[in-house]
Formats: sequence, C-alpha cells, structure tokens
Amino acid sequence: MVLVADLLTENHLTANYFATDVYVHGTLELGLLENRRGERLLALPDTLIKAIYAGLDNETGRASMLVLYNCGRWWGKNFYTRFCEEMTDYHNRPITSLAMAEFLQALRQCWLTHGWGQISLDSGYREQGFLVVKVRGSAFIDHAPKLERPVGFLETGALQAFFSELSGQPLHCVQTDCESLGAEENCFVLGIKDRLTMAETGVEQRLSHAEIMTLLVGQGA
Repeated sequence: MVLVADLLTENHLTANYFATDVYVHGTLELGLLENRRGERLLALPDTLIKAIYAGLDNETGRASMLVLYNCGRWWGKNFYTRFCEEMTDYHNRPITSLAMAEFLQALRQCWLTHGWGQISLDSGYREQGFLVVKVRGSAFIDHAPKLERPVGFLETGALQAFFSELSGQPLHCVQTDCESLGAEENCFVLGIKDRLTMAETGVEQRLSHAEIMTLLVGQGA
C-alpha cells in the first residue's frame, strides 16, 4: 500500500516513461494517435469539450455538477488502473516498489502529456493529514461554464478516486480555488471526508484557498 504522506517528497529524476516525444505516436495519413504500448489515444478538440458542457447544462441543469463529479470518479479509478499497468509493465515490478520521487515524476509528466495541465503536490499540510493537489492550465476548467464557485467537478472526482485507490482508503476531495475565478492555479484538498466539512463551507462562503487551509489546520488545534 502506498502512503499518501510518502508522496510529498520533492525529489526529481531524469528518466520518464511518459515523456511526450516517446509516449505519443501518430500516423498523420490515418489520423491515428497511439501511446508507446500501441493503445489508441483520443484527441478532444476545444469545441467538443465546450459542447459536452453545454449539452449537460441543457439536459440536467445544476445536476450537471454531480454528473461531472461522478464521471470524474469513474475516470480517476480507471486512470489509476491504466497508470499502474503501464508503470508496472515498463519497470517489470509492482508500482508499490518504485521510489516515491520516480512515481511522482511519472504522474506529473503523464498528466501533462495527456493535455490535462500541470499537476503538483503541496507538502505544506502533511502533518495535519491533508494532501493539496494543484493543477495549472486545466483544459476542462478553461471551457467549463463560469459560476461563482470553483468549477473543476470532473477533476475533483478524478483526483478523489485516484488517490483513494493509491492510498487504499476512501478519501474526499474539495476544490478550494479555480482558474475560472481568476486564480493562478486550481487547488484541491484531499483528506478524510469528516475533516473537510469546513473546506466545503469555506467554498460556499467564497473564502480563499489560504483562508480555507487555515480553518482546516485550526480545527485540529
């Protein structure tokens, strides 16, 4: 089992399985994209992403937030499975035996290569039992409908499922800041559900990410 606390080591390695120039292969004549294992990749144009959001809004209204969140959970769980399979096949050993720095670098590059933005982990709240994940340049959030609250419902579900599978325990995820609201990056906080109640309240009150983290840390004082 991988401990979430161990993921916060900020070391860097040079080799990377998901490096774009070796991971993505294309056949221009056939219009095909494949990964280095020969599996098909799908390129989503901006217009399609916008249309998906518009269609959900027309069909489900405010329930689209829950639909996207649940789709994200399905995506995150399956992404974790594929990520582990690729890393295990490449290194010829279980993913749990990899150095944490190697695992983290692969995750960062994987996220970037697939066009989901730049992902990073914040180690500042490790002792309090929270994992802060930041994503900069999210294509999904960039095209989401503008609301007066964070709109990364898809990524909230995906990160919750991914890190729950990784840690072997049910985690909850709350987005506390969003590029759609003018933030430099999207911030997500993961932890035990009961301990994130204040985070959800803070989002409703439109508190900043820093203010919400102060509340979360203070509740354990």
